[in-house]
Amino acid sequence: MTYQFTNDTFVVESDKVTYTQDAILSNYMYETSEVIRNGTSLTVRPKKTEYVFKTERKVPKTGVLIVGLGGNNGTTVTGGLLAHKLGITWNTKEGERKPDFLGSITQASTCKLGIDQEGNDIFVPMNSMVPLVAPQDLVVGGWDISSMNLGDAMKRAGVFEYDLQKKLYPHLQKLKPMPSVYVKDFIAANQEDRADNVLTGSIQEQMDHLRNDIRTFKSTNGLDKVIVLWSANTERFADIIEGVNDTSANLLAAIKTGHSEVAPSTLFAVASILEGCTYINGSPQNTFVPGCVELAEEKNIFIGGDDFKSGQTKMKSVLVDFLVSSGIKPVSIVSYNHLGNNDGKNLSAPKQFRSKEISKSNVVDDMVASNGIMFAPGEHPDHTVVIKYVPYVGDSKRALDEYTSEIFMGGKNTISMHNTCEDSLLAAPLILDLIVLAEFSERISMKENVENAKFEKMHSVLSLLSFLLKAPMVPPGTPVVNALFPQRQAIANIMRACIGLPSENYMLLENRTKSAGQIALQVARSKATQLAKKRKLGNNNIEESKGDNSRVKIQ
Repeated sequence: MTYQFTNDTFVVESDKVTYTQDAILSNYMYETSEVIRNGTSLTVRPKKTEYVFKTERKVPKTGVLIVGLGGNNGTTVTGGLLAHKLGITWNTKEGERKPDFLGSITQASTCKLGIDQEGNDIFVPMNSMVPLVAPQDLVVGGWDISSMNLGDAMKRAGVFEYDLQKKLYPHLQKLKPMPSVYVKDFIAANQEDRADNVLTGSIQEQMDHLRNDIRTFKSTNGLDKVIVLWSANTERFADIIEGVNDTSANLLAAIKTGHSEVAPSTLFAVASILEGCTYINGSPQNTFVPGCVELAEEKNIFIGGDDFKSGQTKMKSVLVDFLVSSGIKPVSIVSYNHLGNNDGKNLSAPKQFRSKEISKSNVVDDMVASNGIMFAPGEHPDHTVVIKYVPYVGDSKRALDEYTSEIFMGGKNTISMHNTCEDSLLAAPLILDLIVLAEFSERISMKENVENAKFEKMHSVLSLLSFLLKAPMVPPGTPVVNALFPQRQAIANIMRACIGLPSENYMLLENRTKSAGQIALQVARSKATQLAKKRKLGNNNIEESKGDNSRVKIQ
């Protein structure tokens, strides 16, 4: 068996799938196991539920409004998309570079489509599985507490190579962020010198202004939909106060009366929800207080959070899953990193760091809880997270991790890692994926295949985005999955369900029996014979060519 990649278009041919001009309709059999407790014993029953998925085929004209547009992430996303749209190339010491989407799962990764007649696994780009918005088609705008134009903000960030900055500058210089919400109490005091582009008036007036910004952006650009994404400074945690932010009604009332515990990120979230726009929280604060979640559910609007999962935490979600699933017991996890961008500067304040510490620490919880053999109830690895601000390193974050585990017969195993990464160049493709997948989710509806069932969207808390978020939000009462590969597989399998394909598994039954192995061997031998013939023919041609050349030289 070999792996083959193709860019060929495909159509699913099945009595379970119907293509109409507007939608793809698919019948999907969802198989799980139901566990029933009977005192000290368990009964397991295989369970099958047939769903009907409806996926709208038309990709709408989509805009994104970034909170923190003038920051490192905002300028990197905007500049990267402009480079794609304008076909900008730039020179580095390694040579000429062209725009790419490396780091994006929707644009730079593949999904297994199936197996061909010769037993080869066929892989296709993820963005060919279902209709997805192309990132370069996105219309970008946003807000920032700094009035600096995006060209100068890009230079201040220092993320892109100099030659790329030089070519992007004339285009980015024309762009300027809209005034944003600024509340000193929620971000570090060291951000005050940037705050020259802020909204005034009451909290209610500021929210009304944000809502008008969204409507104006949508109408001016002729957009079908807008997605709002927070990529601004990490805030301190907001206090959950009964009668203030515990219900949707109380939260709206608190905004109207100007309560001081309404965080700017929550204000943006409420404005977005009321305007019918998906809102994604890319920082670790508790933007989605209970009242905000309730409002999203009432309005049937997607929200997703929290905190971009770009580097160190992504590695942690892989490594801890590897250790626990291998029967190795992690007992100590120490994560240290230092960086010099404005995110690092803001996180140097204790309250803002605490928000980040919580999001980085929770990533191992579900994996530990799943193994009652190694971990007693309440037992947990010692987990420490340290972040330091070092201006000199700029956007180039340095991360060091040490994982100490217990192994066979009282042994110890320690894994140490050092990772250097350009923070915003990792975050930018994640931001694009979040937007692309959120927009795609808005076009999916599903129902059980039973009489009188009605199509409905996925839950407002869009847990499908968990692969891209450090502290993934899930609907109340549902389990959190932090392990990276199950998170990714969930995305791929939802896409497969939308086009009537079964969930991908790794049983490989077609290769597990002796007869299957013999068939595979015959195919391999046939291919080897064909390849040998081609090579022999090619060698003969080379020899003939050499002979001709030698005769020419003699003459």
